[in-house]
Amino acid sequence: MNSENAPLSPSSKPLLRALKGEAVWPPPVWLMRQAGRYLPEFRAMRDKADFLTRCMTPDMAEELTLQPIRRYGMDGAILFSDILILPWAMGQSLEFIDGRGPVLGAIRSQADLEKLDPKRVQEATAPVRETLSRLSKSLPDVTTLLGFAGSPFTVACYMVEGGGSRDFANTRRMMQTDPALFDRLIETLTISTAEMLCGQIEAGAEAVMLFDSWAGILPPSAFRRYVIEPTRQIVRHIREKHPGTPIIGFPRLGGIMIREYAEKTGINTLALDTVADPAQIAELVPNVTLQGNMDPMVLFSGGEAMVREAQGIRDALRGRSHVFNLGHGVMQHTPPENVGALVEAVRAI
Repeated sequence: MNSENAPLSPSSKPLLRALKGEAVWPPPVWLMRQAGRYLPEFRAMRDKADFLTRCMTPDMAEELTLQPIRRYGMDGAILFSDILILPWAMGQSLEFIDGRGPVLGAIRSQADLEKLDPKRVQEATAPVRETLSRLSKSLPDVTTLLGFAGSPFTVACYMVEGGGSRDFANTRRMMQTDPALFDRLIETLTISTAEMLCGQIEAGAEAVMLFDSWAGILPPSAFRRYVIEPTRQIVRHIREKHPGTPIIGFPRLGGIMIREYAEKTGINTLALDTVADPAQIAELVPNVTLQGNMDPMVLFSGGEAMVREAQGIRDALRGRSHVFNLGHGVMQHTPPENVGALVEAVRAI
């Protein structure tokens, strides 16, 4: 890909340059779930309001987004929100229960699906856009503001199951026994996700990320139908309105399918999970930026082993466009000092 000696873009933001294809050295760094329960200041905010309230209150969401930026000087600030804001905005019931996670009113029939109203999304997500607008003004000049959404298949999994699951049996059963209904759900989510992300960009997001956390449960044919094709449509929609905005795709545990995903969706950046070998993936997908992919457990454990692992990933991708990140989110009880040491290790050259 581009060499690290290539001319720089006018932007002074290392992450934005990398997402647009430049080989920045050392690579920019941000972490999935960097605003989370491992931070004492985050836990203090958690005691003031429930999760959904924090997501939908601009003062709180802005503060939570900024916390890891103040502590660590991350190159990217990702909006504090949740992938299930979209179904909630369409009218699906949603609550977050301690020890259980999200609970939604399950979508199991055409009648259930018809209760959703995509026209509600713009008004319902106005506080999210307000948060992004505030962040675009309050972030340091060198920090890139990231918006995000859940990918249609992953969001559909939660909507059909009514929450999390080990095997998403109801979702997979619907795919087999009522594919027309599942297709309509995916189509609804694809259109609404694309429009919601465009709204985030118009509010100030400089790049957006699609989280497909459960892509890896699908066989290849279904992966193409429910992961690659909806992503391709979302990317195309965003490109029509915002052609210069980088898009990150995260088809978690996609295995060998991630090459086809990178080639056919049109994403700028492929986020790698913990099982991917960055050096091998770099050969398979030479024309996109790579993001990732240290094991969060390594960060949790810290020490010299963490430094070696982080610098090994970093050095293996030197000379091509790379964004350092984890292969999944920061774990809840990760010592905050480990995150600081990780950022220092990545930037030490």
